[in-house]
Amino acid sequence: MLSFLWTLLIGFVIGLVARAIKPGNDKLSLLWTMILGVGGSLLAKYVGQGLGWYQEGEAAGFIASVLFAIVLLAIYVAVRKKP
Repeated sequence: MLSFLWTLLIGFVIGLVARAIKPGNDKLSLLWTMILGVGGSLLAKYVGQGLGWYQEGEAAGFIASVLFAIVLLAIYVAVRKKP
């Protein structure tokens, strides 16, 4: 149970950092910010570690998580954009 809460907390921080780095007003709720961060972390884990870019526990994992969260945020904004 504690690891699940830790994952949500770290995901929230990653989501906040991703939203701060990406320019523009994204208008995401706190829940969606957390989901964004957790999604970026999961992508970074499976892609980054799968390709051997870094090992678990390295700082590169946090950086990759933020980068993947920014990519997810850009996809979200592109899909949500009204024509």
